[in-house]
Amino acid sequence: MNVAAKPPPEAAPAPAGDAVAMNPRTRTLLEAPIAQTVVRLAWPNILVMMTQASMGLIETYFVGRLGTDALAGVSLVFPAVMLMQMMSAGGIGGGIASAIARALGSGRTKDADALVLHALAIAVVFGVAFTVALLTGGPWLYAVMGGSGATLGAALTYSNVVFAGAILVWIFNSLANVIRGTGNMTVPAAVACTGVAVVVPLSPCLIFGVGPFPALGVAGGAVAMLVFYAAGSVVMAGYIRAGRAVVRFRIAGGLRWPLFYDILKVGAVAAVITVQTNLTIAIATGLVGQSGGAAIAGYGTGSRLEYLLIPLVFGLGAPMIALVGTNIGAGRRERAVRAAWIGAGIAAALCEVIGLAACGFPAAWLSLFASDPGTLDAGTLYFHRVGPVYGLFGLGMGLYFAAQGAGHLLWPLIANMVRLVIAAAGGVIALRLGAGVSGVFVALAAALVAFGTINAAAVASGAWFKDKSS
Repeated sequence: MNVAAKPPPEAAPAPAGDAVAMNPRTRTLLEAPIAQTVVRLAWPNILVMMTQASMGLIETYFVGRLGTDALAGVSLVFPAVMLMQMMSAGGIGGGIASAIARALGSGRTKDADALVLHALAIAVVFGVAFTVALLTGGPWLYAVMGGSGATLGAALTYSNVVFAGAILVWIFNSLANVIRGTGNMTVPAAVACTGVAVVVPLSPCLIFGVGPFPALGVAGGAVAMLVFYAAGSVVMAGYIRAGRAVVRFRIAGGLRWPLFYDILKVGAVAAVITVQTNLTIAIATGLVGQSGGAAIAGYGTGSRLEYLLIPLVFGLGAPMIALVGTNIGAGRRERAVRAAWIGAGIAAALCEVIGLAACGFPAAWLSLFASDPGTLDAGTLYFHRVGPVYGLFGLGMGLYFAAQGAGHLLWPLIANMVRLVIAAAGGVIALRLGAGVSGVFVALAAALVAFGTINAAAVASGAWFKDKSS
């Protein structure tokens, strides 16, 4: 491996005359109307994100039929699974897409090709790390979060299967972001939708044992999920290797630190932000867990909708990474910022509509997964307290993805840290004052307000172009 002494300098913007030599996808990101481009690129990406999320929802529906202990056990594992998925798709994955978009925008096509191999190397390292961490630390983690007895047993059964195949999730999402970084959202969408159409029926078959399939219980959904990621990885790797993508596998030159740095200077910070986000949910789960298994199941079921907002916003965020990153690479700052506001505004509107609907009609969501009165009460209380501020969560997440494209993540990091502190400290104080889970949920709502407000203030102040440390 060739190691450079210093990180690479920012690439100079491509001369205007080079634009005609660029791939048509790259030129579209630089020249087409912003709102139209965001919507056109977002809809297949939203489709793929919602399709992937549907696997978890369908799995939860069937796991709920196994009883409250099984549902609570899977709820304990859910933050860790989402940490892996969010880190691989939107954290390190966002760094991959950003690096490729900036390379293509500045005309560095050979670097863009070489980034594919570097992305896969990073995926392997992180995949192995997740496997080791959760197989060895899972029992302690889920016990700390409130799991015991049958609930803890269900959590470990599910967790051990999922994280044994963690590398498949990482490779899938890294390849998908390689393709998205070029402005192509359609191929990952097609792969995901086709795969889910096959895997979704497989999940209940493996959970309950239908026909020739064994009854694996809570582990069945995990096995079906890994089948999806394995098959999708093979298809997308074949697409790139066949030369049909804007970028290609480039082995010549080997692995180089400057290209790892190009990914990790965004992806590593984004990964920390992802850890903060999931730590917030995990801490809240632990606080709610002091009220019993039904409260855990209710909050877990309600927070799944909040988690569902993340792939929804990522559907908009992935094209924003490509759009903002390509324009930053080409030196078109004003267009990049305008794209950020347009995309984040759409995200905020969508999330607010969902939040208000959940607040007004909580049973429409909760009853899909549970019938236990205690579970329904906790979930309803969560939606009443947190649902109305989902719009600010969407705004903050939209600007976070735009910041990934810009390569400047200091303020999203600060905003998410403030969110974590408010949620954790506020939840603890609420319990000590006797406010119960209602007080915990108020703290979570205040944390989302701070998250969205800080991100918006940072972009409005021009922080992308003042701070060079992120």
